[in-house]
Amino acid sequence: MTGPSSELTTARRVVIKIGSALVVEADTGLPARAWLAAFAADAARLRARGQQLLVVSSGAVALGRRRLGLKRKALTLPEKQAAAAAGQSLLMRAWEEAFEPHGQAVAQVLLTRDDTEVRRRWLNARATVDTLLDLNVVPVVNENDTVVTEEIRYGDNDRLAARVAQMIGADVLVLLSDIDGLYTADPRSNPAATRLERISEITPEIEAMAGGANAGAGVGTGGMATKLAAARIARAAGCATIITLGGRPNPLQAVEDGAPATVIEAGVSATAAYKSWIAGSLAPAGTLTVDAGAATALRGGKSLLAAGVTAVEGRFGKGDAVLVRGPDGELGRGLARYDAADAQKIAGLRSDAIEAVLGFTAGPLIHADDLALVGSPESR
Repeated sequence: MTGPSSELTTARRVVIKIGSALVVEADTGLPARAWLAAFAADAARLRARGQQLLVVSSGAVALGRRRLGLKRKALTLPEKQAAAAAGQSLLMRAWEEAFEPHGQAVAQVLLTRDDTEVRRRWLNARATVDTLLDLNVVPVVNENDTVVTEEIRYGDNDRLAARVAQMIGADVLVLLSDIDGLYTADPRSNPAATRLERISEITPEIEAMAGGANAGAGVGTGGMATKLAAARIARAAGCATIITLGGRPNPLQAVEDGAPATVIEAGVSATAAYKSWIAGSLAPAGTLTVDAGAATALRGGKSLLAAGVTAVEGRFGKGDAVLVRGPDGELGRGLARYDAADAQKIAGLRSDAIEAVLGFTAGPLIHADDLALVGSPESR
């Protein structure tokens, strides 16, 4: 049986969720610069060996409280939004200062629930984050608390981190906590409690452990129950989850060195999970018919270019699922990068002619990553 280090060292993309208790000093309300600097060095080590990292960081509201002089423990929603607005720049400054000694650029990404659940916005957000990662930038993601309302917010960054991991096809999600994993009972009150090192399936018994004795374990607005809920989202997306103690100066190195942690295994690979979702759970909103040359290219793993499209049917928007048909019948389904009206305008055109017609280009009509072919393992 392998330890959590195997998931972390072999991952191509890693999402790390960091709560307010690690980012902000409880006694001063200021950024925890020593911890942030140590974490940045830890993260730079992973970056140096070619891994892509994304950080989901809490802390804006906590930092904004001090800046605005908000001392009451329970803030109103407008006060939380004001604190988030005032604290977000402080949070990003702290992350920039932490990574600067390593020559590592960071970028702020603020998301709401709709950005990971409405397909068009999901596609836009994913394209932005993918570009940042490909440019060797570390995205620092937070919920956009300045504008979000109670009805449309995540409520905790554990679930946000899981949705982001799902969105970018991450291989592992690391949830840094104030406890080193999931226990059979509360280890703070029950010395007989044992830590679960590896979970292959999230059963009702496992959920009961998280919702009961472990419910209070965890920082910020989340607890162990929310971490397990996040792990369930990640697992369905083909992403493993590691829950471990975050208070160490170098928590990622500690995991690789064998420090205690709980691993929730991925159900399938991230690519297989994503394409299975496209193949089986999205109702097609239109159809793209392609010529024989395009059909051959698609079967060879290529993206669908406008030049190979002979007909466009339906009323679909950017990010909607569409059927792809070739001369011999259905080829598969994928997510369109243009709406139906624009797709009709560029059908049959070479890629270098698209911008002159539309005034912009979004690349291929369907990217290979967003296409599930009939007969592939993921489509079954």
